[in-house]
Amino acid sequence: MFRRIPVSELVQLQPRRICLIKPSALGDVVQTLPLLPVLKHRYPGAEISWVVNRELKDLVEGHPALSDAISFERRGGWSAWGNLLGTLRKRRFDLVIDLQGLLRTGVMTLATGAPVRVGLETAREGSHLTLNCLLPETSRQMAAHARYWRVAECLGLGQMSRETLIATSAADCDWSELQLKDLPRPIIAVHPGARWETKRWPVEKFAELMRRADHLWGGSLLILGSKAERHDADRVHQRLQELSTPGHTPTVRNLAGQSTLKQLSALLSRVDFAISNDSGPMHLAAGLGIPTLGIFTCTSALRSGPPGDQHEMISTAVSCAAGYHKICPHRGENHLACLNELDVERVWAGLQRLVHKSGTARRVA
Repeated sequence: MFRRIPVSELVQLQPRRICLIKPSALGDVVQTLPLLPVLKHRYPGAEISWVVNRELKDLVEGHPALSDAISFERRGGWSAWGNLLGTLRKRRFDLVIDLQGLLRTGVMTLATGAPVRVGLETAREGSHLTLNCLLPETSRQMAAHARYWRVAECLGLGQMSRETLIATSAADCDWSELQLKDLPRPIIAVHPGARWETKRWPVEKFAELMRRADHLWGGSLLILGSKAERHDADRVHQRLQELSTPGHTPTVRNLAGQSTLKQLSALLSRVDFAISNDSGPMHLAAGLGIPTLGIFTCTSALRSGPPGDQHEMISTAVSCAAGYHKICPHRGENHLACLNELDVERVWAGLQRLVHKSGTARRVA
């Protein structure tokens, strides 16, 4: 049994090597990024490493406060798992912060052998047993971004600004500039995808929302998503064309499946505002300071939305809203009721509020 560390001791630590464990998902990784400058400020002489899923590694690499990123192969098999644990042991970390709080990250934490192992009250699957410092006021009732920021607050640096820095290259920026070249403003980035079926607002409703935006403001519509989301992106594009007024073709560019994470970051940083289901790209756009409209069906805007009142979060009002069901528990006429209940009118009203309060209205009027 290792010694319990009071939170007050964290400020006095002088670690040489810090390990941040937050493998996934994209939105959570984005909301964790603001902690890197905080850790570097509190422990300026320390090397900071991040254990992150291989497919998300590109997003954090190159950050000026990060020494290196250690890949986690979720489906890499026992060999890859053993190599990871061996690497963590050899690095001789002094301080580990596990923000995932699952069995696998608890094993990673234990493998480091670090004398100080910090985690959140949301730690489950036995991972709390590997920690000797549990940060208070980090329950699941708190917004995810607030839970992660408790690290900064417990280090006495809660007053620092939240900075979501993505180290994009000149090539990434050139690529994004090329995609946006000659597109009329305002440019609205639209992400209609999500991993969970219960998070995906219907493509027909996205298309109608985009039609209204084009009719009122003109400009350009940018459809984004991963390769796996290309089908939904194509359906939105096709439906938008079907809804278009005869004689008028909206300016639409469908880039789903065509960008790396850093190219996506460079692209989002140059749009005027974004519309998205509750997803990683929503958090990425919001973190980069882009006024964002988030659409919430099976998840909670309070628990899973981004920080800041410059954004607009629209939620369904069905009884099982915010139930976090990956698969709808209902059958018959109530199947996916959350998607059907949230109509275009409410989301359109939210988009109009977003445009006007963000100041973008001056560019689209």
